[in-house]
Amino acid sequence: MTLSRTRRALGVGMVGYAFMGAAHSQAWRTAPRFFDLPARLRMSVLAGRDGTRLKAAADKYGWESTETDWARLIDRSDVDIVDICTPGDTHAEIAIAALEAGKHVLCEKPLANSVAEAEAMAQAARRAADRGVHAMCGFTYRRVPAVRLMADLVAEGAIGTLRHIRATYLQDWLTDPAAPLSWRLEKHRAGSGALGDIGAHAVDLAQYVTGDRIAGVTAMSRTFVTRRPVPDGGGFLSTTASAENQYGDVTVDDATVFLATTASGALATFEASRFATGHKNGLRLELNGSAGSIVFDLERMNELGVYDPCQDNPGFRTVLVTEPAHPYIAAWWPPGHTLGYEHAFTHQVRDFVEAIADGQAAHPTFDDALGVQRVLAAAEQSAGENAQWVEVAPGITQDETGGASA
Repeated sequence: MTLSRTRRALGVGMVGYAFMGAAHSQAWRTAPRFFDLPARLRMSVLAGRDGTRLKAAADKYGWESTETDWARLIDRSDVDIVDICTPGDTHAEIAIAALEAGKHVLCEKPLANSVAEAEAMAQAARRAADRGVHAMCGFTYRRVPAVRLMADLVAEGAIGTLRHIRATYLQDWLTDPAAPLSWRLEKHRAGSGALGDIGAHAVDLAQYVTGDRIAGVTAMSRTFVTRRPVPDGGGFLSTTASAENQYGDVTVDDATVFLATTASGALATFEASRFATGHKNGLRLELNGSAGSIVFDLERMNELGVYDPCQDNPGFRTVLVTEPAHPYIAAWWPPGHTLGYEHAFTHQVRDFVEAIADGQAAHPTFDDALGVQRVLAAAEQSAGENAQWVEVAPGITQDETGGASA
Protein backbone atom coordinates (compact mmCIF):
# COMPACT_ATOMS: atom_id res chain seq x y z
CA MET A 1 0.00 0.00 0.00
CA THR A 2 2.79 2.40 -0.92
CA LEU A 3 1.30 5.87 -1.36
CA SER A 4 2.14 7.52 -4.66
CA ARG A 5 3.10 11.13 -4.19
CA THR A 6 -0.06 12.49 -5.77
CA ARG A 7 -1.24 14.23 -2.60
CA ARG A 8 -4.37 12.14 -2.35
CA ALA A 9 -6.07 12.36 1.03
CA LEU A 10 -5.23 10.07 3.93
CA GLY A 11 -8.11 9.79 6.38
CA VAL A 12 -7.13 9.66 10.04
CA GLY A 13 -9.17 8.01 12.78
CA MET A 14 -8.02 8.64 16.35
CA VAL A 15 -9.04 6.62 19.41
CA GLY A 16 -8.86 8.63 22.66
CA TYR A 17 -9.24 12.37 23.23
CA ALA A 18 -7.60 13.26 26.57
CA PHE A 19 -4.07 14.67 27.05
CA MET A 20 -2.42 12.72 24.24
CA GLY A 21 -5.49 13.08 22.06
CA ALA A 22 -5.19 16.87 22.28
CA ALA A 23 -1.48 16.77 21.41
CA HIS A 24 -2.00 14.40 18.48
CA SER A 25 -4.95 16.43 17.19
CA GLN A 26 -2.77 19.55 17.14
CA ALA A 27 -0.17 17.61 15.14
CA TRP A 28 -2.60 16.29 12.53
CA ARG A 29 -3.93 19.84 12.05
CA THR A 30 -0.53 21.53 11.92
CA ALA A 31 1.76 19.20 9.96
CA PRO A 32 0.24 19.93 6.51
CA ARG A 33 0.45 23.67 7.14
CA PHE A 34 4.20 23.77 7.81
CA PHE A 35 5.56 20.75 5.91
CA ASP A 36 5.13 19.85 2.26
CA LEU A 37 3.60 16.45 2.86
CA PRO A 38 3.14 13.85 0.12
CA ALA A 39 -0.54 13.48 1.03
CA ARG A 40 -3.39 15.62 2.22
CA LEU A 41 -4.61 14.75 5.70
CA ARG A 42 -8.26 14.46 6.63
CA MET A 43 -9.18 14.31 10.31
CA SER A 44 -12.06 11.94 9.60
CA VAL A 45 -13.21 10.51 12.93
CA LEU A 46 -12.55 10.60 16.66
CA ALA A 47 -13.55 7.68 18.90
CA GLY A 48 -14.25 7.50 22.63
CA ARG A 49 -16.73 5.91 25.05
CA ASP A 50 -18.48 9.00 26.46
CA GLY A 51 -20.57 10.41 23.64
CA THR A 52 -21.07 13.85 25.17
CA ARG A 53 -17.41 14.46 25.96
CA LEU A 54 -16.41 12.91 22.67
CA LYS A 55 -18.55 15.33 20.67
CA ALA A 56 -17.13 18.29 22.61
CA ALA A 57 -13.57 17.11 21.96
CA ALA A 58 -14.21 16.53 18.26
CA ASP A 59 -15.64 20.04 17.88
CA LYS A 60 -12.76 21.58 19.81
CA TYR A 61 -9.95 19.73 18.03
CA GLY A 62 -11.36 19.73 14.51
CA TRP A 63 -12.52 16.16 13.85
CA GLU A 64 -15.26 15.66 11.24
CA SER A 65 -17.25 12.93 13.01
CA THR A 66 -17.29 10.61 16.02
CA GLU A 67 -17.71 6.95 16.94
CA THR A 68 -18.28 5.49 20.40
CA ASP A 69 -16.88 2.11 19.31
CA TRP A 70 -13.30 1.88 18.04
CA ALA A 71 -14.19 -1.20 15.98
CA ARG A 72 -16.59 0.91 13.91
CA LEU A 73 -13.82 3.47 13.39
CA ILE A 74 -11.55 0.76 11.97
CA ASP A 75 -14.31 -0.46 9.64
CA ARG A 76 -14.83 2.96 8.07
CA SER A 77 -13.73 3.47 4.47
CA ASP A 78 -12.65 7.07 5.18
CA VAL A 79 -9.97 5.90 7.66
CA ASP A 80 -6.50 5.01 6.34
CA ILE A 81 -4.54 5.68 9.56
CA VAL A 82 -5.56 4.65 13.07
CA ASP A 83 -3.97 6.75 15.83
CA ILE A 84 -4.18 5.08 19.27
CA CYS A 85 -4.13 7.47 22.27
CA THR A 86 -5.73 5.20 24.87
CA PRO A 87 -4.49 3.53 28.09
CA GLY A 88 -2.04 0.68 27.61
CA ASP A 89 -4.48 -2.14 28.29
CA THR A 90 -6.28 -1.40 25.00
CA HIS A 91 -3.28 -0.94 22.69
CA ALA A 92 -2.80 -4.53 21.56
CA GLU A 93 -6.44 -5.24 20.68
CA ILE A 94 -6.96 -2.01 18.75
CA ALA A 95 -3.59 -2.03 16.96
CA ILE A 96 -3.78 -5.66 15.84
CA ALA A 97 -7.35 -5.25 14.58
CA ALA A 98 -6.41 -2.10 12.67
CA LEU A 99 -3.33 -3.69 11.06
CA GLU A 100 -5.30 -6.75 10.05
CA ALA A 101 -7.85 -4.43 8.45
CA GLY A 102 -5.10 -2.85 6.38
CA LYS A 103 -4.90 0.43 8.30
CA HIS A 104 -1.60 2.15 9.09
CA VAL A 105 -1.16 2.48 12.88
CA LEU A 106 0.41 5.10 15.11
CA CYS A 107 0.31 3.86 18.73
CA GLU A 108 1.26 5.82 21.84
CA LYS A 109 3.99 4.55 24.15
CA PRO A 110 4.70 2.31 25.89
CA LEU A 111 3.65 -0.10 23.16
CA ALA A 112 1.78 -2.46 25.50
CA ASN A 113 1.36 -3.52 29.11
CA SER A 114 3.48 -6.68 28.76
CA VAL A 115 6.15 -8.22 26.60
CA ALA A 116 3.66 -10.83 25.39
CA GLU A 117 1.27 -8.15 24.14
CA ALA A 118 4.12 -6.19 22.57
CA GLU A 119 5.38 -9.33 20.80
CA ALA A 120 1.91 -9.98 19.38
CA MET A 121 1.72 -6.38 18.15
CA ALA A 122 5.19 -6.55 16.59
CA GLN A 123 4.29 -9.79 14.83
CA ALA A 124 1.11 -8.22 13.48
CA ALA A 125 3.11 -5.22 12.28
CA ARG A 126 5.60 -7.46 10.45
CA ARG A 127 2.76 -9.30 8.70
CA ALA A 128 1.17 -5.97 7.77
CA ALA A 129 4.46 -4.60 6.44
CA ASP A 130 4.50 -7.39 3.86
CA ARG A 131 1.27 -5.84 2.55
CA GLY A 132 2.62 -2.28 2.57
CA VAL A 133 0.89 -1.33 5.84
CA HIS A 134 3.00 0.63 8.33
CA ALA A 135 3.09 0.82 12.13
CA MET A 136 4.95 3.26 14.37
CA CYS A 137 5.15 3.79 18.14
CA GLY A 138 4.85 7.32 19.49
CA PHE A 139 8.12 7.90 21.30
CA THR A 140 7.71 11.54 20.42
CA TYR A 141 10.85 12.94 22.04
CA ARG A 142 12.85 11.43 19.18
CA ARG A 143 11.35 14.25 17.12
CA VAL A 144 12.71 17.11 19.25
CA PRO A 145 15.24 18.81 16.93
CA ALA A 146 17.94 18.87 19.60
CA VAL A 147 17.52 15.13 20.20
CA ARG A 148 17.75 14.36 16.48
CA LEU A 149 20.89 16.52 16.28
CA MET A 150 22.28 14.72 19.33
CA ALA A 151 21.79 11.36 17.62
CA ASP A 152 23.45 12.68 14.46
CA LEU A 153 26.47 13.95 16.39
CA VAL A 154 26.90 10.66 18.24
CA ALA A 155 26.65 8.71 14.97
CA GLU A 156 29.32 10.97 13.47
CA GLY A 157 31.69 10.08 16.33
CA ALA A 158 31.50 13.37 18.25
CA ILE A 159 31.93 11.65 21.63
CA GLY A 160 34.05 8.71 20.50
CA THR A 161 33.50 5.38 22.24
CA LEU A 162 30.48 5.45 24.55
CA ARG A 163 31.38 5.00 28.23
CA HIS A 164 28.41 6.25 30.26
CA ILE A 165 24.67 6.83 29.82
CA ARG A 166 22.96 8.89 32.51
CA ALA A 167 19.19 9.20 32.02
CA THR A 168 16.53 10.63 34.31
CA TYR A 169 12.87 11.47 33.91
CA LEU A 170 11.52 13.28 36.96
CA GLN A 171 8.04 14.62 37.72
CA ASP A 172 6.26 15.54 40.97
CA TRP A 173 2.53 15.40 40.19
CA LEU A 174 1.89 12.58 42.69
CA THR A 175 3.72 13.95 45.72
CA ASP A 176 0.42 15.01 47.35
CA PRO A 177 -1.08 11.91 49.06
CA ALA A 178 -4.54 13.38 48.41
CA ALA A 179 -4.04 13.28 44.64
CA PRO A 180 -6.81 11.01 43.35
CA LEU A 181 -6.53 7.50 42.01
CA SER A 182 -6.52 7.30 38.22
CA TRP A 183 -5.94 4.67 35.55
CA ARG A 184 -2.23 5.56 35.51
CA LEU A 185 -2.00 4.17 39.06
CA GLU A 186 -3.60 0.80 38.35
CA LYS A 187 -1.45 -1.97 36.92
CA HIS A 188 -4.23 -3.64 34.96
CA ARG A 189 -4.77 -0.39 33.02
CA ALA A 190 -1.30 1.15 32.84
CA GLY A 191 1.01 -1.88 33.01
CA SER A 192 3.40 -0.06 35.35
CA GLY A 193 3.78 3.34 36.95
CA ALA A 194 6.70 5.74 36.58
CA LEU A 195 8.71 2.97 34.94
CA GLY A 196 6.44 2.57 31.89
CA ASP A 197 4.86 6.02 31.83
CA ILE A 198 8.03 8.11 31.75
CA GLY A 199 10.90 5.65 32.17
CA ALA A 200 10.00 4.21 28.77
CA HIS A 201 10.90 7.56 27.19
CA ALA A 202 14.31 7.58 28.89
CA VAL A 203 15.05 4.03 27.73
CA ASP A 204 13.98 4.70 24.15
CA LEU A 205 15.90 7.97 23.99
CA ALA A 206 19.08 6.36 25.29
CA GLN A 207 18.92 3.44 22.87
CA TYR A 208 17.94 5.65 19.92
CA VAL A 209 20.59 8.35 20.42
CA THR A 210 23.44 5.93 21.11
CA GLY A 211 22.43 3.15 18.73
CA ASP A 212 23.31 0.83 21.63
CA ARG A 213 21.05 -1.73 23.27
CA ILE A 214 20.43 -2.14 27.02
CA ALA A 215 21.72 -5.66 27.72
CA GLY A 216 21.05 -6.15 31.44
CA VAL A 217 19.67 -4.34 34.49
CA THR A 218 19.47 -4.33 38.25
CA ALA A 219 16.57 -2.29 39.60
CA MET A 220 14.70 -1.05 42.66
CA SER A 221 11.15 0.33 42.82
CA ARG A 222 9.04 2.04 45.47
CA THR A 223 5.37 2.91 45.91
CA PHE A 224 5.40 5.74 48.43
CA VAL A 225 1.61 6.23 48.69
CA THR A 226 -0.18 2.89 48.53
CA ARG A 227 -3.82 4.07 48.72
CA ARG A 228 -5.47 7.10 47.18
CA PRO A 229 -8.96 8.62 47.16
CA VAL A 230 -11.28 7.58 44.34
CA PRO A 231 -12.56 10.68 42.50
CA ASP A 232 -16.27 11.39 42.38
CA GLY A 233 -17.96 11.11 39.01
CA GLY A 234 -16.16 10.99 35.70
CA GLY A 235 -16.92 7.33 35.19
CA PHE A 236 -13.77 6.18 36.99
CA LEU A 237 -13.92 2.48 37.75
CA SER A 238 -11.38 0.80 40.00
CA THR A 239 -11.17 -2.92 40.71
CA THR A 240 -9.35 -2.12 43.96
CA ALA A 241 -11.58 0.68 45.25
CA SER A 242 -13.46 0.28 48.49
CA ALA A 243 -17.07 1.46 48.41
CA GLU A 244 -16.93 1.97 52.17
CA ASN A 245 -14.16 4.55 52.36
CA GLN A 246 -13.77 5.46 48.69
CA TYR A 247 -10.05 4.70 48.66
CA GLY A 248 -8.33 2.43 46.18
CA ASP A 249 -4.99 0.65 46.08
CA VAL A 250 -2.11 1.99 44.03
CA THR A 251 -0.75 -1.07 42.23
CA VAL A 252 2.16 0.44 40.31
CA ASP A 253 5.52 1.97 41.18
CA ASP A 254 5.88 5.64 42.11
CA ALA A 255 9.59 5.54 41.29
CA THR A 256 12.06 3.09 39.76
CA VAL A 257 15.83 3.33 39.47
CA PHE A 258 18.13 0.90 37.73
CA LEU A 259 21.70 0.32 36.71
CA ALA A 260 22.39 -1.17 33.31
CA THR A 261 25.03 -2.25 30.85
CA THR A 262 24.77 -1.91 27.10
CA ALA A 263 25.69 -4.36 24.37
CA SER A 264 28.87 -2.36 23.70
CA GLY A 265 29.91 -2.47 27.37
CA ALA A 266 28.94 1.07 28.45
CA LEU A 267 27.59 1.65 31.96
CA ALA A 268 24.18 3.28 32.40
CA THR A 269 21.95 4.65 35.13
CA PHE A 270 18.21 5.31 34.78
CA GLU A 271 15.81 7.01 37.17
CA ALA A 272 12.06 7.51 36.68
CA SER A 273 10.00 9.17 39.40
CA ARG A 274 6.66 10.91 39.74
CA PHE A 275 7.67 11.91 43.30
CA ALA A 276 10.67 14.17 42.53
CA THR A 277 9.50 17.33 44.26
CA GLY A 278 10.05 20.44 42.16
CA HIS A 279 10.47 18.61 38.86
CA LYS A 280 7.60 19.06 36.40
CA ASN A 281 8.84 17.31 33.27
CA GLY A 282 12.55 16.74 33.77
CA LEU A 283 13.82 14.40 31.07
CA ARG A 284 17.61 14.54 30.88
CA LEU A 285 20.10 12.42 28.94
CA GLU A 286 23.87 12.73 29.32
CA LEU A 287 26.39 10.69 27.34
CA ASN A 288 30.08 10.49 28.16
CA GLY A 289 32.51 9.05 25.64
CA SER A 290 36.21 8.68 25.01
CA ALA A 291 36.31 11.89 22.94
CA GLY A 292 33.69 14.10 24.55
CA SER A 293 30.27 14.42 26.17
CA ILE A 294 26.83 15.62 25.17
CA VAL A 295 23.77 16.55 27.25
CA PHE A 296 20.08 17.09 26.48
CA ASP A 297 17.57 18.50 28.97
CA LEU A 298 13.89 18.64 27.96
CA GLU A 299 13.33 21.68 30.17
CA ARG A 300 15.87 23.45 27.90
CA MET A 301 14.65 21.62 24.84
CA ASN A 302 16.15 23.91 22.20
CA GLU A 303 19.69 23.41 23.49
CA LEU A 304 22.43 20.83 23.63
CA GLY A 305 25.42 20.89 25.96
CA VAL A 306 28.50 19.69 24.06
CA TYR A 307 31.96 19.07 25.50
CA ASP A 308 34.96 18.71 23.15
CA PRO A 309 38.30 18.43 24.99
CA CYS A 310 40.15 19.42 21.81
CA GLN A 311 38.64 22.91 21.77
CA ASP A 312 40.56 25.94 22.95
CA ASN A 313 39.42 26.73 26.50
CA PRO A 314 37.61 23.41 26.79
CA GLY A 315 34.31 23.25 28.62
CA PHE A 316 30.69 22.52 27.89
CA ARG A 317 29.35 24.87 25.22
CA THR A 318 25.68 25.49 24.55
CA VAL A 319 24.43 24.80 21.04
CA LEU A 320 21.14 26.56 20.30
CA VAL A 321 19.27 24.19 17.97
CA THR A 322 17.28 26.74 15.96
CA GLU A 323 19.29 27.07 12.73
CA PRO A 324 17.71 26.14 9.37
CA ALA A 325 20.33 23.42 8.91
CA HIS A 326 19.24 21.69 12.11
CA PRO A 327 16.67 18.85 11.95
CA TYR A 328 13.10 20.02 11.16
CA ILE A 329 13.87 23.70 11.84
CA ALA A 330 13.69 24.99 8.25
CA ALA A 331 9.90 24.55 8.28
CA TRP A 332 9.45 26.84 11.27
CA TRP A 333 10.75 30.21 12.48
CA PRO A 334 13.90 32.34 12.02
CA PRO A 335 17.03 31.38 14.04
CA GLY A 336 16.64 31.90 17.79
CA HIS A 337 12.84 31.61 17.69
CA THR A 338 12.48 28.46 19.77
CA LEU A 339 10.13 25.52 19.42
CA GLY A 340 7.96 23.89 22.10
CA TYR A 341 6.55 20.58 23.32
CA GLU A 342 3.82 20.36 20.68
CA HIS A 343 6.24 20.64 17.73
CA ALA A 344 7.63 17.15 18.28
CA PHE A 345 4.16 15.69 17.67
CA THR A 346 3.94 17.62 14.41
CA HIS A 347 7.33 16.23 13.36
CA GLN A 348 6.06 12.75 14.25
CA VAL A 349 3.13 13.12 11.87
CA ARG A 350 5.41 14.45 9.14
CA ASP A 351 7.80 11.49 9.48
CA PHE A 352 4.98 8.93 9.60
CA VAL A 353 3.27 10.27 6.48
CA GLU A 354 6.61 10.45 4.65
CA ALA A 355 7.33 6.81 5.54
CA ILE A 356 3.91 5.70 4.32
CA ALA A 357 4.40 7.58 1.06
CA ASP A 358 7.89 6.17 0.51
CA GLY A 359 6.98 2.62 1.50
CA GLN A 360 9.69 2.66 4.17
CA ALA A 361 9.67 1.48 7.79
CA ALA A 362 8.35 4.16 10.13
CA HIS A 363 10.63 4.55 13.16
CA PRO A 364 10.33 3.70 15.95
CA THR A 365 8.80 0.51 14.60
CA PHE A 366 6.83 -1.86 16.79
CA ASP A 367 10.00 -3.97 16.93
CA ASP A 368 11.90 -0.95 18.28
CA ALA A 369 9.16 -0.46 20.88
CA LEU A 370 9.23 -4.16 21.75
CA GLY A 371 12.91 -3.70 22.58
CA VAL A 372 11.97 -0.96 25.06
CA GLN A 373 9.23 -3.18 26.51
CA ARG A 374 11.80 -5.89 27.20
CA VAL A 375 13.97 -3.45 29.14
CA LEU A 376 10.96 -2.33 31.20
CA ALA A 377 10.03 -5.95 31.93
CA ALA A 378 13.59 -6.77 32.99
CA ALA A 379 13.66 -3.78 35.35
CA GLU A 380 10.31 -4.75 36.86
CA GLN A 381 11.48 -8.35 37.30
CA SER A 382 14.73 -7.25 38.93
CA ALA A 383 12.92 -4.90 41.33
CA GLY A 384 10.63 -7.76 42.34
CA GLU A 385 13.64 -10.01 43.00
CA ASN A 386 15.56 -7.69 45.36
CA ALA A 387 17.60 -6.07 42.59
CA GLN A 388 18.86 -9.33 41.08
CA TRP A 389 20.66 -8.92 37.76
CA VAL A 390 18.36 -9.62 34.80
CA GLU A 391 19.55 -10.00 31.22
CA VAL A 392 17.49 -8.30 28.51
CA ALA A 393 16.59 -10.54 25.57
CA PRO A 394 17.94 -8.96 22.37
CA GLY A 395 15.03 -9.85 20.10
CA ILE A 396 14.72 -7.97 16.81
CA THR A 397 15.47 -4.27 16.60
CA GLN A 398 15.21 -1.94 13.62
CA ASP A 399 18.01 0.44 12.77
CA GLU A 400 17.36 3.88 11.34
CA THR A 401 17.89 2.68 7.77
CA GLY A 402 15.08 0.15 8.09
CA GLY A 403 17.23 -2.96 8.37
CA ALA A 404 16.76 -5.59 11.04
CA SER A 405 19.51 -6.88 13.28
CA ALA A 406 19.63 -9.45 16.03
